[in-house]
Amino acid sequence: MKKVECIIKPFKLEDVKNALIEMGIPGMTVGEVRGFGRQKGHTELYRGAEYQIDFIPKIRLEVVVEDGQVPEVVAAIQKEACTGRIGDGKIFVTPVDQSIRIRTGEQGADSL
Repeated sequence: MKKVECIIKPFKLEDVKNALIEMGIPGMTVGEVRGFGRQKGHTELYRGAEYQIDFIPKIRLEVVVEDGQVPEVVAAIQKEACTGRIGDGKIFVTPVDQSIRIRTGEQGADSL
């Protein structure tokens, strides 16, 4: 099993979510995060004063899938999250050694 984690722009969440659901991905975890990369940040004007905003709001989406599903999941995320502009985000794929469904005790791929 692998965990596919992506950091994307907030307005792209629905597109990515719908693509993953359409592929039959049974669940996902989503959280609001803040950060920066090459995009750095931006300045905003508030009541006549200029402020540097270093951390940009993003969405972190995580799914755990079987090894064979990884290329398809990554391709779907990349397609749906891409705007072609800086700050589109990143995708990380990491191994998952074990998964256990708390309620039933199912393990491995059965617990997904």
